[in-house]
Amino acid sequence: MSSEPGESAPRPALYRDPRDLTPFRAPVIRTPVRGLAEGVTGVLAGRIRGTLPVEGGTPRLGKVGGRSPSKSAKAVHAAIFGSSDPDRLIALAHAQPGWAGLCYLTAGLLSYVQGGHLRASELLQRGLLTRNDDEANRYAFTYLTRIVTRVTVAERVEVPVLFSEEAVFLAWSHALRETGQREAALAALTGLPPSLPLALARCSLAASLGRDADVVEDTEGLLNGDDLSAALLLVRARSLRRLGANAAARAALQEVLRRRKTDFTLRGDALTDRALLLLDDGRRALNRRDWQHRPPADLETVKAIRKDAELHELWDREYGRDDGG
Repeated sequence: MSSEPGESAPRPALYRDPRDLTPFRAPVIRTPVRGLAEGVTGVLAGRIRGTLPVEGGTPRLGKVGGRSPSKSAKAVHAAIFGSSDPDRLIALAHAQPGWAGLCYLTAGLLSYVQGGHLRASELLQRGLLTRNDDEANRYAFTYLTRIVTRVTVAERVEVPVLFSEEAVFLAWSHALRETGQREAALAALTGLPPSLPLALARCSLAASLGRDADVVEDTEGLLNGDDLSAALLLVRARSLRRLGANAAARAALQEVLRRRKTDFTLRGDALTDRALLLLDDGRRALNRRDWQHRPPADLETVKAIRKDAELHELWDREYGRDDGG
């Protein structure tokens, strides 16, 4: 009798990305120092403030699919790369129905990079549900692939993502999370190709929802190969600690500290978490010894007070009444 597929097939590890090329660029670990690690190399050159970041600078509009650009293409191109106002793209979505999906998506990404998470979540969802015509799709394939969205995938961890399915869904998920819709944020990540940014986003959400056992299972066997895996190991260690598996949590933190090139912010977090584990272990050991081998100091104090009260009571019984006799 053959076993069920769920029993025989191992669960795929979320952090193993089989692709040679991905839309992700080097992650950015935020620090308290304002301006440190800001921007992406080669992204901000020639960019109008408040517009979408573009790798290598704003592209010049040429032929779309071998044809001269239409009025719609010119209007959309100017709104995407030359404006910081999402409303301009929304107006074009109403005026050009064949370009509506593209306009809503880029308006959503623009709102996201400007910090408007509620509006971004609504626009991105609408863009995903709206079909484009062929000309709009050809334009997107030619000119939007260099747009970079810096998406927050975990606490203090941002990943620049080139325009792609991952960029849209990761940004949508984070926008949903920021508006308190954590279950929807987790569901938005379903079906994306496996990658470390995806794994970090999913495990961070799962941990925030109290699904620590899922986090531990999904990160089993993870090694510290880069800063994203180190950040994921921190999520794993915290889930293990909440589950009471302090020894396994300590091993995960040790793996974070093993690689010397790990970002100093992540190393600092690992050292802090390790100190908290030591405090937990110390409290457990101290309490066990105190209660098993000798009475606690507070209990001794209570006994001494009680004994003193008993002695006073005996004194009153034996001698107190003589004064009134």
